[in-house]
Amino acid sequence: MVTTPKQLVNRQIRSPQVLLIDHEGNNQGLINTRDALQQAMDVGLDLVVVSEGKDTPVAKILDFGKYQYQQKKRQKQSARPSVKEVKLRPNVSDADYEVRIDHAIKWLEKGDSVKFQVRLRGREHQHRERATELLERVVTDLGSAGKVQSFDRQALVLQLSPG
Repeated sequence: MVTTPKQLVNRQIRSPQVLLIDHEGNNQGLINTRDALQQAMDVGLDLVVVSEGKDTPVAKILDFGKYQYQQKKRQKQSARPSVKEVKLRPNVSDADYEVRIDHAIKWLEKGDSVKFQVRLRGREHQHRERATELLERVVTDLGSAGKVQSFDRQALVLQLSPG
């Protein structure tokens, strides 16, 4: 987890002046820190430094607890790997198969998980073993790029994770 520098709030702000953005999002311009702090107290919110400027920091009047919650939520969202989905048919051509395998290798190297799904239609349901063989071929072709997370032969779904 990436550590961020401590956020300056209310009386922790030592700069004599701040560029103030009020609780409604309006730019108030350069204001004395005491006056900005008083405005924040008048509306029952906090004065938070959101950006350290060269000369004067940018401060915003907001609910600090809510701000921290949103920052943590954003950080978790960006850290979460995504799952890429590849849908195949049992009679996929070799060229299409190779293209999809190449994409899967790139996604696995990037850190995403890849889910392969074989869709059967009509009479293809009579030849489920072909779909299972196709998924097993995917496992052997991607064995070096990722590891099998789950393999459901009944649903014809294979999920690989990086590693």
